Amino acid sequence: MLPSHSDISYFLEVATTQNISRAAERLGITQPSLSMALKRLEYALGIEVLIRKKSGVELTKSGRHFAQEAANLIREWESLKASVLGHAHDLAGRFSIGCHVSVASYSLPTILPKLLDKYPQIEIQLKHDLSRKITESVISHHLDFGIVVNPVFHPDLVIHHLCEDKVTLWDNTGQYSNMLIYDPDLLQAQFILQKLEANNIRFKRIVTSSSLELIADLASTGMGTAILPTRIAARNKTILRHCIPNAPSFNDKICFIYRADSQRTAASKVIVQSIKEAIF
Repeated sequence: MLPSHSDISYFLEVATTQNISRAAERLGITQPSLSMALKRLEYALGIEVLIRKKSGVELTKSGRHFAQEAANLIREWESLKASVLGHAHDLAGRFSIGCHVSVASYSLPTILPKLLDKYPQIEIQLKHDLSRKITESVISHHLDFGIVVNPVFHPDLVIHHLCEDKVTLWDNTGQYSNMLIYDPDLLQAQFILQKLEANNIRFKRIVTSSSLELIADLASTGMGTAILPTRIAARNKTILRHCIPNAPSFNDKICFIYRADSQRTAASKVIVQSIKEAIF
């Protein structure tokens, strides 16, 4: 019995994260479903590919070998599909683009309408996550393209600079309040917090959220001081005028990334060109 494409893809995600819970979250499936897929894969192979531990999982020697060969198999399969599809429809296909939901809010409306109108046989699937996770997914072939913030150099990635942004502190009074509102998962926020601490600037209360838009809305009511990218703050006119003077800041580079070895079809090339030419 041959293992399914999804079971192999799920295994590769586990091999990347080395944690079943995290892999299930990133795949958007339940942990029991992922565990069942791994069992089916091991049954089909007739070998054990994972060693379960309290802190996560570890690949067996056979598992490491299978992960390498399976990744090659997935790439060849995707290349074959693209080749067949490209033969029938030169500018057609299904492609995935990943980006943080806040970056998507100001970038994708300037890209997708024109692209999809001009190339009606191209389909786009969107995935939203932190930029570092999107970058990991592009490197591991789980996503075709990414629009990410501050990507780290990787030999397999093409990185094209699109625009810049600045993360800093905002308040509708123009000065620090007693409450800080921010996203704790953003590395930029952690950097700014360290700068605040070094300057002996402290807040009595903290509110955290994974939604930058909500953080902006809360700050606009006078609830507290927000750590926000300027492009997000600019969408909320109440706090746009109140960037705190001389506040710590972090300069962001918004970049377009993809693997050159995976994007060789005519359709993928027009997507690359469309995004590179976007101005936002």
